[in-house]
Amino acid sequence: MSRPSSDAQPAAASFSAENMAEVLLSSDLLETLPDAVIAVDRDGTIIQVNSQAQELFGYSRSELIGQKVEVLVPESYRRQHHQHREGFAQTPKTRRMGAELDLYGRRRNGSQFPVEISLSPVATENGTFVLSAIRDISDRKRIAEELRRANEELHRRTTEQLGEYRSRLALIIDSSEDAIISKDLDGTIISWNKGAENIYGYTPEEVIGKHISLLAPGDRPEEIPEILRKIARGESVEQHESLRVTKDGRQLNVSVSVSPLRDAKDVVVGASVIARDITAQKRAEGQLHQSQKMEAIGRLAGGVAHDFNNILGIINACNEFLRDRVDAVGEPSLYVENIRKAIERGSALTRQLLTFSRSSAIQPRVLDLNERLKDVGKLLRPLMGDDVEILIVSKSPAAVVEADPGQLDQIVVNLAVNARDAMPRGGKFILETAATKFDEDFAEQHQSMPAGKYVLLAVSDTGSGMDETTMSRIFEPFFTTKETGKGTGLGLATVYGIVKQSAGHILVYSEPGHGTTFKIYLPSAEHKIGLAAKTEVETVAPKRQGTTILLAEDDEIMRSLTRKVLEEHGYTVVDVDDGKAALEWMESHPGSIDLLLTDVVMRRMSGPELAERLRASHPNLKVIFMSGYTGELIAERDVLKRGITLLEKPFSRTSLLNTIHTTLG
Repeated sequence: MSRPSSDAQPAAASFSAENMAEVLLSSDLLETLPDAVIAVDRDGTIIQVNSQAQELFGYSRSELIGQKVEVLVPESYRRQHHQHREGFAQTPKTRRMGAELDLYGRRRNGSQFPVEISLSPVATENGTFVLSAIRDISDRKRIAEELRRANEELHRRTTEQLGEYRSRLALIIDSSEDAIISKDLDGTIISWNKGAENIYGYTPEEVIGKHISLLAPGDRPEEIPEILRKIARGESVEQHESLRVTKDGRQLNVSVSVSPLRDAKDVVVGASVIARDITAQKRAEGQLHQSQKMEAIGRLAGGVAHDFNNILGIINACNEFLRDRVDAVGEPSLYVENIRKAIERGSALTRQLLTFSRSSAIQPRVLDLNERLKDVGKLLRPLMGDDVEILIVSKSPAAVVEADPGQLDQIVVNLAVNARDAMPRGGKFILETAATKFDEDFAEQHQSMPAGKYVLLAVSDTGSGMDETTMSRIFEPFFTTKETGKGTGLGLATVYGIVKQSAGHILVYSEPGHGTTFKIYLPSAEHKIGLAAKTEVETVAPKRQGTTILLAEDDEIMRSLTRKVLEEHGYTVVDVDDGKAALEWMESHPGSIDLLLTDVVMRRMSGPELAERLRASHPNLKVIFMSGYTGELIAERDVLKRGITLLEKPFSRTSLLNTIHTTLG
């Protein structure tokens, strides 16, 4: 599989640290974090917040942006906070959750509450800003205090009264969303709360009496024994970040605190574990760090390209003088010609670097993407070969954008080269265009894409696809899975740069063995050619009560957002994380749903297989597929069956609700 690379030459420029900072602050990256997130500039002024921060502190986004961050700090702590912030501004460094104790936040109503804070400095061309992730630990403090009091009470009470306090203790523990587990000094699990069951997937009956190591990955055999040795010495472990394995084999990032359990004689007899799932937070942090790395690489690439261009200029001038002398004496000019070819190759490489670092000039103009693709399609046929079928599908009569024509050609050619490499035995290469519109609700959930009209360019292939590890790096310059000498690793970095330079957005959908779709959204320029703008008012389908939807989606964030939209519109939603779980639920609740809303590609059982098996016993079941792949690519794989609708990701709230309403009839 050789997806992320291309030798096609660039046409223009894109990408800067300033733009990257803008992407970080305006994207839905902040919304994926489970904690409140506040971005603060060097002077302590709030420049962005996510919705969790608004909910936690009781302010709206407009009320917070422009305020000093001290407004969220209790008055008694403000002097200390101000001194700390000034020191951090001089020597910024990442600080993890739990690095400091006894921190407090202040809500709009004046109430204060204990918090944990992590800090991530982000350096840009315009200075450094800080992303602060803030977590309310009131429940954790309350539970810890309740446990302490209950434990003291247990020591004082008689045997007859122990049952009452043990029941009270169990209620406290089960009320926590965190996993609270107790174990003896050998690591045998003694108790297991509801939070642990929700996080790890095991019931108490399945784990009590077993060793705690069943939750640990196989490559960390010494971690849990070392923690047990510390507990036996009477030591505690605070905010330890690690990996744990769920019942269904998934790995979770967790933050673990472990404390000794003592008997009436103050002898350590076991350990109490409080664990929190921080998988979503770590994933978002990874995206942030990846963005910062791309920013640094962009700066480096621009500087190297400029310096290298100067060197090439000197070599080229010397080569011209040398060629004149060789021509004058009639000597063969083979070596001079080889130098010239090497200079051309070097110049092509620097142009790609400059495109990535946004250091080249562009010449945008208003054009119809449908017409442009007809011309580009002629160039693709010899490039792709006879064993690849090229399909160009226009879903709207006009796809007007304002962009550099050469850049658009570059996008298509670079993606075509990678698609060709992903289909060594042939296949289909599909180009689709469509006019689309994102409403305010969509923009609220996907803040990197403002509401408005867009033109979609979807580029798909039926090739080998990519895994998550590869997809996380495909836009990095010089990253390639090709053999040495087979590509520069700049093809997709160039595509990313061009899209961003054109004020567009690019999304990637791929699974090993299921092909790949790149979705590129460019702002519509229809209004710039004087076309009569139709006033289209999309009405949302009326609310429906008493309708149950089974939602199968393996992306946790996508599943959560979709469920929220549906429940706010009156639907009853049962959500599961894959096809097999959906089938198991239906087998135990026959005839209790009205519609199946399922992703196409999922672990254990795909959406099409799930729909086929459910329809065998429920022939009238309504089904809607969701997929990041395009309808054309899905159709090529014979996924769409009779009576099944496809909803392409990303979709707006209006599209989702109207599609469901139409399907239900």
